[in-house]
Amino acid sequence: MFRIVLALMILPASVPGYSQLHSESRKAVAYYNQAMQSYRFLDYKKAEQELELTLKADPEFIEAYLLRAEMSSDMKKFDIAIRAYRKVIEIDPDFYKNAFYNLGHLEMLRGEYRYALDHLQAFLSLEGTSEKLIPKADKDIANCSFALEAMEKPVDFNPIRMGDEINSKYDDYWPSVTADDKTMVFTRLDLLDPKMPPEGAKNENFYLSDKQDGIWTEAQKLGPPVNTIRNEGAQSLTADGNFMYFTACNREDGLGSCDLYVSSRLKGKWLPPSNLGSPVNSKGWDTQPSIAPDGRTLYFTSNRPGGKGKMDIWYSTLSDEGKWSEPVNLGDSINTADNEMSPYIHKDNRRLYFSSDGWTGMGGFDLFVSVMKADSSWQKPQNMGYPINTWSDEVGLVLTARGDVGYFSSAKEEETGRDIYYFELPVEMKPEPVSYIEGKVFDKLSEKALIARIELIDLENSRNILRAFSDYKGSFLVSLPANKNYALNASRAGYLFYSANFSFKGDFSIDEPRQLDIPLSPLLKGERTALRNIFFDYDSYELLDESMVELDKLVQFLKDNDQIKVLIEGHTDSRGEPAYNLSLSAKRARAVRGYLLDNNISLSRLSYIGYGESRPLAGNETAEGRALNRRIEIVIVE
Repeated sequence: MFRIVLALMILPASVPGYSQLHSESRKAVAYYNQAMQSYRFLDYKKAEQELELTLKADPEFIEAYLLRAEMSSDMKKFDIAIRAYRKVIEIDPDFYKNAFYNLGHLEMLRGEYRYALDHLQAFLSLEGTSEKLIPKADKDIANCSFALEAMEKPVDFNPIRMGDEINSKYDDYWPSVTADDKTMVFTRLDLLDPKMPPEGAKNENFYLSDKQDGIWTEAQKLGPPVNTIRNEGAQSLTADGNFMYFTACNREDGLGSCDLYVSSRLKGKWLPPSNLGSPVNSKGWDTQPSIAPDGRTLYFTSNRPGGKGKMDIWYSTLSDEGKWSEPVNLGDSINTADNEMSPYIHKDNRRLYFSSDGWTGMGGFDLFVSVMKADSSWQKPQNMGYPINTWSDEVGLVLTARGDVGYFSSAKEEETGRDIYYFELPVEMKPEPVSYIEGKVFDKLSEKALIARIELIDLENSRNILRAFSDYKGSFLVSLPANKNYALNASRAGYLFYSANFSFKGDFSIDEPRQLDIPLSPLLKGERTALRNIFFDYDSYELLDESMVELDKLVQFLKDNDQIKVLIEGHTDSRGEPAYNLSLSAKRARAVRGYLLDNNISLSRLSYIGYGESRPLAGNETAEGRALNRRIEIVIVE
């Protein structure tokens, strides 16, 4: 009943009623009135049949063609609607002047750009048309002009349909991949359990495939508790694949029509998902999440109040206490008065790919990319060009961490339905290459796997760009954008923290990720750890600014473990005279002690010593060996 009342309320004003009809055929008028009645009650199939009888009785019945155009447009049968509007204009171009706009808009959506331009420009030249449609016509003209120019300068694009291990006879879409490109989760619109009513109804579910020896395995349904008889979709995996953020609608614990949820994987099994709650979820529609490589920034689509348009892209950040912040709108650098959807933040944490029907494009939803500036604002989005974008809707693009391959879904082959494709990105659209570190955290003495906290810091600006955890096997995987120097720390209560340093500047292979085993030393007398992110200038014992992050971590560690006393050791490489190196190493160790004293660590808990070049960890013949030998170490003495 609600749908019927709604239909009566929204019946297009352009569709004529029962009087003043332009037909002398009483039979045609009778059929037309019946078709109008069926249309009002949303019985499209019956209305179509009655319109066939109407036009058979009077092939020049202009109101019938207009009704067919409006109804076919509602039903997304654009080709039929286009032919009907053309017939309306052919019979009498002054009968319904807005038909020029409606026709031009539909022609644009079907990629008939030159015809669309003619009809849209004709619409703007007419008097007595709807003023509300004028800005829409201007926008469509801009889209048509852009599309025609883009088609003359196509980008390099060769999409390849993924195999039957991924694609099925049902619709497969919205792929997401881990940083190592070895795990894919996607959404499939398949049949509900035949035992569950209504029999034969379709339902969105998650499927997972792993890549083995470079080949994707046959996708398997995730099953409960993530998949339910309700719809789940539009998911985003963290870099290591251990967390998945996704959309679910109409659940009992939901705040709005669609909410965002998260599930984690433990020992190969997905745990019951949790609603992210307020303020991330609202009373509106919150969907299409994309988790940033830091694991703490979530981009998503929402129609909540306070946006720039209909659907906007927002983001929220996760605090150290596990609370999501009040979402922030990305602003008019990204969002328009229309719709922005399907955000995907690349592993470089700087390039945002998304779909929009607000920015100038090919008509419908196009794919765009925007780059974050140094001040965290966004550059003007760039259309990804034709034929990546077409007259159809393009949504749901994701990339590999390397940035060379994109995955997306398309219904370009009607006989197979919507399938998942991959393609090599044009050079000008590739993001910064991203590699990753994978390894294992374990107890140094027992070699037992440990769940530990992993932190990644950009040493140029001291920003903590990632916080993650190793899993129950001690395994971890973190993404590393290129051309930066990083500090990596691993920590767990009851252990000395581990420190490492990585330079991804210059030449490195994104196809050969760094492997890193992390032995954590328990808090026992005699155990030690090297602080790899405390830096001094050459021939100096003055602490550099890049050292502050590590020093502050050491301060916090000593405050959290106020029962221990430590010895600070200084070590150098073999360049220079041994006596000089001995003095320099002691001065550097004393500088670290001074920083700790300035931050209220008791003098009674701190001692220092310099060993110079006498205790090397590697040979001094190479730069790499000398770097290992230059270090500050912390030893538990009590």
